[in-house]
Amino acid sequence: MSTALIIGGTRFIGRHAVEEFLDHGYDVAIFNRGNRDNPFAGDDRVRHVRGDRTDDTDLRAAALSVDPDVVIDCVAYEPGEVEAAVDVFADADAYVFVSSGSAYGAEEIPKREGETELCDCTPEQAVDDSPESYGPRKAEGDRVVSEAAERGVNAASVRPCIVYGPHDYTERMDYWLNRVEEYDRIVVPGDGTNIWHRAYVEDVASALRIVAEEGTPGEAYNVGDRRLVTLEEMVDLVAEAMDAEVEVVHAGERELSAGGLEPTDFVFYREYPHVLATEKLSALGWESTPIEEAMSRTVAEHRESGRDGSEHDPGRGAEERVLGVLDTL
Repeated sequence: MSTALIIGGTRFIGRHAVEEFLDHGYDVAIFNRGNRDNPFAGDDRVRHVRGDRTDDTDLRAAALSVDPDVVIDCVAYEPGEVEAAVDVFADADAYVFVSSGSAYGAEEIPKREGETELCDCTPEQAVDDSPESYGPRKAEGDRVVSEAAERGVNAASVRPCIVYGPHDYTERMDYWLNRVEEYDRIVVPGDGTNIWHRAYVEDVASALRIVAEEGTPGEAYNVGDRRLVTLEEMVDLVAEAMDAEVEVVHAGERELSAGGLEPTDFVFYREYPHVLATEKLSALGWESTPIEEAMSRTVAEHRESGRDGSEHDPGRGAEERVLGVLDTL
């Protein structure tokens, strides 16, 4: 039986990756500092190795202790961390780096692996943990993976677009779920046709396993919902999954200004469409979960979670002022 080591493994993508590999017959170990609740505590199928992935000694100790066939790196946020990992796990059958669609530096539709330009990354950005440097850091990690493959390391990258689904600690989708659950009128910025490609988390987990098993060293693979929906269509899907009736109210920049708001104050709004091509991953046998099913599962877990997405809330009072202005037009 093969062994998978998930670096991270207790939160969002990592948690689902553990379940994916378990479901496909792997022995699984997780490697992290143990600072967060472990959903697999008490599960004899999942071994927990404590350590700091930024400490090369801890990383090497984990490699010796687990001797993994497959390594899934969910928490490499600086290219130096990827460099250490491809060195430590150079003899593994597969090392898969969780990159991001943010690694792309050019705006085009769709963004394709090997064709769309990646972000540049300066030495300063490589060690800067600000949101502004996130894409450049992930892009540089992808380049590290490609260079490692040229040296014979079986390393590849998976680039998800914005991820949603059960156990999403970012609470981005929870904002919209909470809005639909609590109100019958929902403000959607613009004309509702904004598109920011999203990826269901279980599909990201399956992509990680499939790339580990079938991917080509040095390659990157985009992952995102097979069916793209606009922001308004997403709200409609949420309402359907919640068996709720809501009125979507469009608000342009002028109307939003009545509440002191801008379109970008709403999570998942992006002025230029962000779309990733997924044919390359599909060619390996990957399939996307039907979006209605994905949203139904997301809603079910949200209702049990207590999360409300409040950190992304532009303020219902501000929205009410916007709705008041629109009602007078």
